[in-house]
Amino acid sequence: MTATCSFRPPVLEDAARCFEIETSAYGGDEAATLEKIRTRIAQCPQGFLILETGGKIAGFINSGGAFDVVMSDEEFKELIGHDPEAPNVVIMSVVVDPAEQGKGYAKLLMHRFIEQMKDMDKTSIHLMCKDQHVSPYEKMGYRYIKPSASDHGGMAWHEMSMDL
Repeated sequence: MTATCSFRPPVLEDAARCFEIETSAYGGDEAATLEKIRTRIAQCPQGFLILETGGKIAGFINSGGAFDVVMSDEEFKELIGHDPEAPNVVIMSVVVDPAEQGKGYAKLLMHRFIEQMKDMDKTSIHLMCKDQHVSPYEKMGYRYIKPSASDHGGMAWHEMSMDL
């Protein structure tokens, strides 16, 4: 890693940069819209973590809270059914600017996010990922659940979770 990293919660003004990163890192319909990112910042800032390097946003994680986790629920990506008091965290995006990938930032982001969720007394974290990310998430402590019923963005996804 070449630059010093810092972490912080989001502010609404971060939405455009986060959208830029999201659309550059995720293909086609996989990327959240600018409006969804704004909604996530506004309604669930405690589930949103930004990584900065050199004073610039390099990546972020965003999530919502749920009592009953249904990973294939597309409405949840708009935070329909989100409850900040819920014990379960559902990650919607883990994304690093393609220009900053390969420097370990995603792993740093995830480790910090896990600690943040533990500090908030959450009991589990859930996510969906593509084939190539299953093994790295398992190395971070997530367990494989099943292939997902979701075909978000026309892709095949896998459900994983971690008990905190």
